[in-house]
Amino acid sequence: MSAEAQVGLGDKLGRMRRSFRGWRGQRPFWGGLLTLLGGIPIMYFPYANLTLGTMTIRMATTAGAGSLIIGVLLVVLGLTMWFQPHSRIFAGVAAILLALVSLVVSNFGGFVIGFLLALTGGALGISWAAAKPAKKSAKGQADSSDHGAPEPAAAGAANGVSGTTDDLSGTSPDNGTNGRHRAG
Repeated sequence: MSAEAQVGLGDKLGRMRRSFRGWRGQRPFWGGLLTLLGGIPIMYFPYANLTLGTMTIRMATTAGAGSLIIGVLLVVLGLTMWFQPHSRIFAGVAAILLALVSLVVSNFGGFVIGFLLALTGGALGISWAAAKPAKKSAKGQADSSDHGAPEPAAAGAANGVSGTTDDLSGTSPDNGTNGRHRAG
């Protein structure tokens, strides 16, 4: 492999890494990952066989099907947080509830490992909020003076107060009625 090929490969990996970082920043990535990883021990342990010498230890319970369902649902909820970030609150609440149910149904939630991972992932999914893009100043740099405060014109328009009279009910101070209704 020549030096030019390695430079091209490094540039491609760098672009892929930046692309992945941008994708990861637009969704609750860590919440989805922990929820997904929490489902694996919950669905694995009831079907696992551990052999120590000639002795076989089996963790199978009568609720093996329930453990499988809970584990698969946690994996699906983790993927939902990744690929449907707008439904992150539903997925996070469902992950927390399934983690709590797994304590009773599947060997203490996959020996508490799956329970803690799913519980933490669900909480991260609920608490995640999309980053707001930084406003650019006239110089092209991010403006840090306002710290995300709404502009006065935008704040007034959001509250229904603007320079024009758009309230035809007779209750707006802009149209001279001072909050009183007209009779008739």
